[in-house]
Amino acid sequence: MNKVPAITAYRVAVAGIILAAIVQIYRLFSLTSPTIVALTLLIYILLIAARWGLTFAVLLSIVAAACLNFFFLPPTGTFTIADNRNWIALFAFWIAAIIASQLSNRIQTEARQAKARELELAMLFELSRSLLQTDKVAELLEAIPVYISSATQATDVIIYVDRGAQLFYSPGVGLDELQALDPRAAMYVHEVCTSERIGWTILPVRTGIRPRGVLLIRGTSASKETCESLARLVSIGIDRAEALEEAARSEAAKESERLRMILLDSITHELRTPLTAIKASATTLLFSEQVSAEDHHEMLTVIDEEADRLNALIAQAVQMSQLEATDTRMELSPRPLPQLIEHAIESSAYSLAEHHLQISIPENCPFVLADDAWMERTISNLLRNAAKYSPKNSTIRVAVQCMDQKVTISVSDEGPGVDPDEKEMIFERFYRGHSFRGRVSGTGLGLAICRAVVKAHHGTIDVQNQPERGARFTVTLPRA
Repeated sequence: MNKVPAITAYRVAVAGIILAAIVQIYRLFSLTSPTIVALTLLIYILLIAARWGLTFAVLLSIVAAACLNFFFLPPTGTFTIADNRNWIALFAFWIAAIIASQLSNRIQTEARQAKARELELAMLFELSRSLLQTDKVAELLEAIPVYISSATQATDVIIYVDRGAQLFYSPGVGLDELQALDPRAAMYVHEVCTSERIGWTILPVRTGIRPRGVLLIRGTSASKETCESLARLVSIGIDRAEALEEAARSEAAKESERLRMILLDSITHELRTPLTAIKASATTLLFSEQVSAEDHHEMLTVIDEEADRLNALIAQAVQMSQLEATDTRMELSPRPLPQLIEHAIESSAYSLAEHHLQISIPENCPFVLADDAWMERTISNLLRNAAKYSPKNSTIRVAVQCMDQKVTISVSDEGPGVDPDEKEMIFERFYRGHSFRGRVSGTGLGLAICRAVVKAHHGTIDVQNQPERGARFTVTLPRA
């Protein structure tokens, strides 16, 4: 049995039973005024109009007017009215019932429309918030069908973007349907419409007057105005993502150019100094016939030291390029931390020769997850930095602390410390503190290498100025 006729029959029966009950009750009170009966029936009709709509209220007003005439207006028991004033009262009742029912129905309709608009505004707000969650165009286009389907309760959503002829759709769309559609032709529709041929609602996506794509939605009850707003939101979201990507590319290009200039400047400066010293010493040895044995040895020593300096510079650049390579992998395995520190100290012995070294490692120090070679280079870099930036005969302290899941290694010096404004920047490639540029040789790669290695070990590196003097670099590694 069809559900709508059954509901209608049920409402008619209920309305008739209640009307009969009202009439019967007032008939028991013979002194009841017809005016009271008319007001009661009018209130009942208003309640029906508010509950079930105008159609039921109009039908009920006709039946109620007939009952009022038959049972309560003299002569009772007939549809004849003796007094002309009762005719006026009867028509006034009927007209008042119809007008009041219509007003009540209008209020109900406007309330439902306001509620629907509120829901649609909430849906558009939720969709706009979803569109702001990603700044990448590709990810946004893939997510748009899911966002729209979730916000509008649509069963199927397809978006076609003219740039690159890209097509994205919600999971429920079949391949046969996609092959039957021609989204490029639908893109040139001027306004939101529903195609009877394909059964989809077509929403043109435009930037200004230029078509950029089309949305195809099926199974949604959203109004035409809401669909237009939805298409505009999608267009704005795509424009925003494209603008952010373009800004990011522009910023990356600027940063790349800045780093290139810094690299050229740094390499030019760092290479020129040792090359100049090597060239001067070699030229003197080749073309000067009066070189004493002492000067000869000193020049050879300069050539040897400057060659080592060049070798260290090239080694750091190679290490940085290896860390940035996509195929570089750390061979992490349980390693004894005292042994890693011992090897790092041995490799830094030349730099530490003019400093006092204090080492504090607790007994039963746990193993850490580390790559032997890279972690030794990291600790060695920190030790050499401490020696480079602290005065001769000062003390460099290496301390290890064990926690529940982590182990920290700190290297402290007695140098001037780190400018608080540069705490983060000193870990960037080629960056060197303002107060040390031109005074202390270096490339600005050492700490960048340390941070990259520690990050690959799932650890952290930080620097703090000590209360008395100097800086403390702290590396945190996970326990094995």
